[in-house]
Amino acid sequence: MSEYVSKLMAEVKAKNPCEPEFHQAVEEVAESLELVFQRHPEYRSAKILERIIEPERVLMFRVPWMDDQGEIHINRGYRIEFNSAIGPYKGGLRFHPSVNLGILKFLGFEQIFKNSLTTLPMGGGKGGSDFDPKGKSDNEVMRFCQSFMTELFRHIGPNTDVPAGDIGVGGREIGYLFGQYKRLKNEFTGVLTGKGLNWGGSLVRPEATGFGAVYFAQEMLKTKCQDVDGKTFAVSGFGNVAWGAVTKINQLGGKVVTLSGPDGFIYDKDGVSGEKIDYMLTLRASNKDCVEDYAKQFKAEFFPGKRPWGVKCDVAMPCATQNELNGDDAKELVKNGCICVCEGANMPTTIEGFKVFRDNNILFSPGKASNAGGVATSGLEMSQNSMRLPWSKEEVDHRLHEIMKRIHQTCLETAERFGTPGIYVNGANIAGFLKVADAMLDQGLV
Repeated sequence: MSEYVSKLMAEVKAKNPCEPEFHQAVEEVAESLELVFQRHPEYRSAKILERIIEPERVLMFRVPWMDDQGEIHINRGYRIEFNSAIGPYKGGLRFHPSVNLGILKFLGFEQIFKNSLTTLPMGGGKGGSDFDPKGKSDNEVMRFCQSFMTELFRHIGPNTDVPAGDIGVGGREIGYLFGQYKRLKNEFTGVLTGKGLNWGGSLVRPEATGFGAVYFAQEMLKTKCQDVDGKTFAVSGFGNVAWGAVTKINQLGGKVVTLSGPDGFIYDKDGVSGEKIDYMLTLRASNKDCVEDYAKQFKAEFFPGKRPWGVKCDVAMPCATQNELNGDDAKELVKNGCICVCEGANMPTTIEGFKVFRDNNILFSPGKASNAGGVATSGLEMSQNSMRLPWSKEEVDHRLHEIMKRIHQTCLETAERFGTPGIYVNGANIAGFLKVADAMLDQGLV
């Protein structure tokens, strides 16, 4: 680590204590950008990275709501409006007990570069609450969402900040949030994405992050003259991202042998396909947050408390949550012949894990590039809302595929241009940064 990065990280940690995920995200980007600052000291002298690290606006508010027994509960709500240099703030809302300021700052910071890579006019933001929708009735979730939006509505808008869903925020929650926004503002606008198809949503949106990650993996494999067809995939998670990835892998001729949850992972030697993919939606709807039921239903092996990275596979796709794949896991994947790791979640690989893959010449893509399909399709939903015109499933999927191919090409070319051929992390961080940095310079001291 250079003197500049060391000093920068010391300042970041001092100003943002007890936020390790945010520190990790900033350090990864800062180390990549040293290659840029050597050639373009104007970015460093203008302190562009320091300005990006500091959010433009941090909103924190109380969310009181009443349960079905009449008891009042109070949760915290957040919206981090990080950077609007290239468009309105764009990023999901996460409802989960683990949500805190540091987690949302890490996600929002990553979102800046991810949105930039899509080439769509979207800035970076993130938000959510420590509210847990699991085990709550529809009426309780509705009352919480209405209370949450009663504060948030004054800070968002179709040309200001356009939230989407994330963990714990699916179609039901987006519907309740949108209904309350419409009631308060007396207008029907594309202020949220992930909406229902009957009222402004886009086809392919639920599958988009997983579809996009597989399209990215397909492009990575092509650089080695290989393809998804015939490859064995280890996938973690069982939510929307994993479901989309498993669906597209099967369509392209690959075989998925693992899924995982907080309770452990399943190994299905016959592959997760056909009705088993549909069962993933049943697991998600059950709100039990476990995958052992899959093993019982389809007679697959279940490994309690374990992660799927010790399984022999050609491609690994971590699609669950941050830092789920560490250095030891990475060594296991290398030992078992894995040739490609494509992140479907946000920052699921630790810095130690990435270094193992880099040192062993394993194809590795950071989530800010390979999981950009979700926000890209949200951008396509915004376009459809603006035009009051829905696109077919084939049209949306085609546009998503082209965007992911473009992101892959940009990452490869940028990594090459800055002297680190094949290092997707550098390509993604640098390409995402340059677009935002140039916009900030054009707009003055913002």
